[in-house]
Amino acid sequence: MTNATPIEGLPEAEQALAALVEKMRGAVALDAKLIGIYSGGAWLAERLAALLPGELPVGFIDVSFYRDDYAQKGLRAKVETTTLPFEVEGSRIVLVDDVLYTGRSVRAAINELFDYGRPEKIELAVLVDRGGRELPIEATYVGARVSVARDLSIVLNRAADRFELSVEPVTSEPRA
Repeated sequence: MTNATPIEGLPEAEQALAALVEKMRGAVALDAKLIGIYSGGAWLAERLAALLPGELPVGFIDVSFYRDDYAQKGLRAKVETTTLPFEVEGSRIVLVDDVLYTGRSVRAAINELFDYGRPEKIELAVLVDRGGRELPIEATYVGARVSVARDLSIVLNRAADRFELSVEPVTSEPRA
């Protein structure tokens, strides 16, 4: 990764994941379905499914075309396919994202989910809540909270079977 910057107070990703699992254990419905927002949320949903009790099915959602700032940001380098191998209608959904910031990705994910049906309930699980909301969206389950300057982005990286968090300067170019 280029332009990565260490930052004081940035949580260790695996510790944040362990804290998130503890908050979710026993609180998430046994019939819930996990839906990870590409890309970091998708990785996180897979890990949560393996770490939480029960057999929680996992789906993935790409919100690129549902973003209200699409005209400003354009497409990411790679658009993924939304894959929901279960019914959304009437389901209890736990939407999973790596970093909660403005709330725009979550809003976009909820808009896309409703194209597949009306869930009974949607909860939100995030590894890191960095504050700075532009929309009234709040996570149900949070692994860690941290404040980061507006011109920096917290990025979840996957290294073998571990997660790592880094901070990168915000650029106008889409990340891969």
